Amino acid sequence: MKANSNTLFPEGFIWGASTSAYQIEGAWNEDGKGRSIWDTFSHTPGKIYKGQNGDVASDHYHRWQEDLELIKKINLNAYRFSIAWTRILPDGAGAVNQKGLDFYERLIDRLLELGIEPFPTLFHYDLPQALQDQGGWPNRATALRFAEYADVIGRTYGDRINYWITHNEPFVTAAAGHYTGIHAPGIKDLQATLQSVHHLLLSNGLAVKALRGCIKKGARIGAAINLSPVEPASNDVKDQRAAVMFDALLNRMILDPLFFGRYPSELEPFFQMNLPGDLSGDLKIISTPMDFLGVNYYSRTVVKYDPDVPFLELVEVNPRGNEYSMMWEIYPEGLYKLLMRIKKDYNPSSILITENGVPVPEDVDFDGRIRDERRIHYLRNHILQVRRAMSDGVPIQGYFVWSLLDNFEWALGYRPRFGLIHVDFETQERIIKDSGHWFAEVAHNNSISWDLQDK
Repeated sequence: MKANSNTLFPEGFIWGASTSAYQIEGAWNEDGKGRSIWDTFSHTPGKIYKGQNGDVASDHYHRWQEDLELIKKINLNAYRFSIAWTRILPDGAGAVNQKGLDFYERLIDRLLELGIEPFPTLFHYDLPQALQDQGGWPNRATALRFAEYADVIGRTYGDRINYWITHNEPFVTAAAGHYTGIHAPGIKDLQATLQSVHHLLLSNGLAVKALRGCIKKGARIGAAINLSPVEPASNDVKDQRAAVMFDALLNRMILDPLFFGRYPSELEPFFQMNLPGDLSGDLKIISTPMDFLGVNYYSRTVVKYDPDVPFLELVEVNPRGNEYSMMWEIYPEGLYKLLMRIKKDYNPSSILITENGVPVPEDVDFDGRIRDERRIHYLRNHILQVRRAMSDGVPIQGYFVWSLLDNFEWALGYRPRFGLIHVDFETQERIIKDSGHWFAEVAHNNSISWDLQDK
């Protein structure tokens, strides 16, 4: 991609930042909120880095007005946040907690007053513990409870929300929560994983139908899916087969049912063994059309064949010679490859980049400034790949940085910092980082000025 002095985006392009309830809100047991699986998991010894938890997190529940003013200050025209299911329905179903509804109503109304588009996400990992006690996502009834919850939210805020996101990263909910066990609820069971995948996807289709019955005409519904181009570690045929298999698991296991109403052929036997019965009716619901696809991208995935790994027979590897963040390889071109593949294979009418960001070592300098140049470099190069894909016909309407604030990063606790805004977790002081000021200029100008080499 050749460097231009200025790379423009279409008028009306959405520039935003994303967060999730458990990662920023705190107030884990205030105002009638019920317990979620992350409240339970983070209070279990040995599960989280240094025994940390989200009890306070970024204290957004009490500081939301300040945080919304910061969103306005950095010129964002959209804010993606999640609603904590247990603030609305403390037991996952049944009685509605009015104080929970009131909190998000104040948040949404203030965003609209500030001219910032609210993008609520209904589910971002934090399943009510009461539903987990009844079987969680491996239990089909949880999908029905999610549709009921979506109906409550849609009827409450449906007159003023233009964009809805049902689920965030169903693959991670299923795999990290039920296969590797590194996320709540901490299960390690293949059958539970596959059952969770199916019921998460079923709940998505049911929620889309529920929302369409109560939100305003013209409002758009989508889901945020974590996706990654999968590449073999070598030209060896076994590595290539491993890459095809992992692509089926990571990408196609979610996208194929959503768009085509079927699971990848490589995985059909596993679903048939672990979800006995005719799934065709469920798959028809799962493929209920949505209005946009949310894409969460951080890096590519490189795999090699390994017969010693049960079931998968593959391992992820880190290619040598490339730059890495605290968590992943930095590979901007992977976003372009992914977007082009999505257009070719699934052809969604609209795409939003719902998460993209990087954790890098950083600190507050002597003058109170946070010079996170590596994050600026990462964001610039990925946004340029977004524009490149748009030039090649991919219908992208917006881009959201992960994350607005430094926050609780699940099992990794507070060590990785993704925010455009620094949070001192002792004092809760907020400082806009250099990356936040840079992104404010991008959003204001609706363009990127070229002053660093694209790598």
